[in-house]
Amino acid sequence: MNLGFSKYQGAGNDFVIIDNRNKNFPSEDYALVNTLCDRHFGIGADGLILIEEHESADFTMVYYNADGKPGSMCGNGSRCAIMFAIRLGMCGNTCTFEAYDGLHTGELIAGSVESRCEIKVSMSDVRNAELLDSDYVLNTGSPHYVRRVENTQTINVVEEGRGIRNSSRFQEQGINVNFIAEEGDHISIRTYERGVEDETLACGTGITASALACAMWGMVAAAEGRCALQALGGPLVVYFNQKGNEFTDIYLQGPACFVYSGEIDTKKLMA
Repeated sequence: MNLGFSKYQGAGNDFVIIDNRNKNFPSEDYALVNTLCDRHFGIGADGLILIEEHESADFTMVYYNADGKPGSMCGNGSRCAIMFAIRLGMCGNTCTFEAYDGLHTGELIAGSVESRCEIKVSMSDVRNAELLDSDYVLNTGSPHYVRRVENTQTINVVEEGRGIRNSSRFQEQGINVNFIAEEGDHISIRTYERGVEDETLACGTGITASALACAMWGMVAAAEGRCALQALGGPLVVYFNQKGNEFTDIYLQGPACFVYSGEIDTKKLMA
């Protein structure tokens, strides 16, 4: 079939997004998802998102990792999904949507949905952060491991991230691995993502997890319920309320950009 799609990116984290309100997309064809995300043989993306109808919310966001497997919550992808849904007329500048980890809210802060905008999205509460040696393990809609380093530019993210992700404790479920360093009034961050099995330019749930870890470490950059972070793909901000190691009212704010739209012949693609 000829499949219509749109390409979006949020802080360099890129996604193929498909309007699946008619439920025509073969949602269990994981090989097709994997090929569509392949940067050599398909469109190329860190993940694929289906936008579907919801009984009470504005829309449902269904997320797949680049390996074709169903994924969990995606922070950067959710901002792109909101932008896409606004363009479709499914919601206004504020919305509610359902993702893997439940209901979320989103808000267009600035910019144009025809090109580039700033979007703020709510994230799940966090109450079970674990201190593992000197690192933190927590779930912000996706599981994350956060490690402090002296300099994020000199670390081998793929080698060290892959080692933690494939360790005996995390190998079966998989975990995303974040390396952070405090640089004045902000945090620099680099992330190894499961499902992509490589470093990505940004990871929204990883940005969120790292901001909360910074707050638990008492870092100046995460004081007063706000933390600015600089990913390879651009700046993002996390807002939160903290009570010890419990966090509520968590929001991730950052860019979402429309790249292009098109059609692809999936029969020829998979031949």
